[in-house]
Amino acid sequence: MAVYGVSQVVSYMNELLAYDDVLQDIWIEGEIPQATISAAGHAYFTLRDGNSSLRCVMFRNSRGLEHIRDGAAIIAHGRMSIYESRGDLQMIVDIAQPEGVGELQLQLEQLMLKLEQEGLFEPSRKRPIPEYPRRVGVITSETGAVWHDIQTVTARRFPLIELVLAPTLVQGDHAAAGIVEAFRAMNSEPDIDTVIVGRGGGSLEDLWPFNEETVARAVFSSQAPVISAVGHETDHTICDLVADLRAATPSAAAELAVPDRAELAIRVASGYQALGMFVTDQISRSAQTLNQLKTDLDRTVPDFDTHRMRLDDMLRTAEAHLDSHLNITRERVEGTRLRLESLNPTDTLRRGYAIVERRDSGAAVTDADDVASDDVVRVRVSRGSFDASVID
Repeated sequence: MAVYGVSQVVSYMNELLAYDDVLQDIWIEGEIPQATISAAGHAYFTLRDGNSSLRCVMFRNSRGLEHIRDGAAIIAHGRMSIYESRGDLQMIVDIAQPEGVGELQLQLEQLMLKLEQEGLFEPSRKRPIPEYPRRVGVITSETGAVWHDIQTVTARRFPLIELVLAPTLVQGDHAAAGIVEAFRAMNSEPDIDTVIVGRGGGSLEDLWPFNEETVARAVFSSQAPVISAVGHETDHTICDLVADLRAATPSAAAELAVPDRAELAIRVASGYQALGMFVTDQISRSAQTLNQLKTDLDRTVPDFDTHRMRLDDMLRTAEAHLDSHLNITRERVEGTRLRLESLNPTDTLRRGYAIVERRDSGAAVTDADDVASDDVVRVRVSRGSFDASVID
C-alpha cells in the first residue's frame, strides 16, 4: 500500500488541473459576497452561486479589476488552480465583466488578453509616424465618407501628398478578410510612409471586423506605421490597440499623418529669420575678432625704420673700423716689406760684395780661419757665382 504526503497529493491535483483544457480556459458567473483589495492592488474574493462558492484571486494588472466589489454579479474568465500552501481550490481571474455582458464583448476581452500577452499592444514596439511623408496609404471603403474626409483634410493641409487607396469592405462577414488583403496589398506597394485604416462609428457588431484576430495581426505586420481611426472617439477596437497611433476620427488621422502647410510656412519663415540673425551675429563677431587681431598684429609688428637706421649706423661704423684696420695693416705690411728689402743680400751683392761658401758643405765663410790654403770655395756675386782656390 502506497502512502503519500499531503504536498504530493496537492501538487498532483494541481498538475491535473493544469492539463485540463476546460479548467484552464473557463468562464464562470456568480455573485461576490465580499471582496478584499490588498495593499499591492490585488483582489481576493469569493464567487457564490446558490449553495456553492469558489475562492478567486485577481492580480492588479488584470482586465476588469474595477468590477470587483461587494455584491457585484460578474462573469469571470481564468484558470483553476490549487494554492498548495493551504490546499485551497481557487480561480485565478484575468478578465472580469459585469453580468449581462454580451457574448461578443466576452470574446473581445478574451482576445485582447491573448494578444496583450503576446506583446501586440506593447508601447515600446510602436513606431513613430513620419513627419514629412510622401505617400500615405488608406485602407477603407472607397464609397464611404471616410475616404472623402481624408482626401479633403490632406488636400487642405499638404497638397503635395500622394494618397494610395486600398479599397475594402469595413462592415460585414467578409470585411475582416478584405482588410487583411488590403494590408497585404499595401505592403507590396513601394515607398508607403504611413497607413491609415479606418471607418465611421457604429455598434460593437458594426465595428467587429476591426476586433478580429486576423486584422490585428495584419496591423501588427504592416511594414509602414499604422494610424487607426475606427469609429468615434468613444469607440475602442483591438485594431486601435495594435496600431502605432490611434486617432479619434478619420479626419484626425489625416491631420496626424500629414504636416500642415501653414505651420510649415511659419516654421520656414521663423527658421529663415533665425538663420539671418545667426549669420548676422556671426559676421559681427567675426568682424570684431578680425579687428582685434589687426590691432594685436599692429602692436607686435617691429619698428622697421628704426632698425634700418640702426643697421645703417652699424654698417657705417663697421666700414670705418674696417678702413682703419686696413690702413694700419697696409702700413705694417709696407714697413715689413721695407725691412725685408733692407735685409735682402742681393742688394748688398749689387754694391760689389760677395758671399763666400765652402764648396763641400755650403756653409758661409765668415772667418778666415774657416778655410785653409788650397781649399776650394764658391764665391757668389750679384750676377752668378764661381769657384776659387785659397792660396793664402
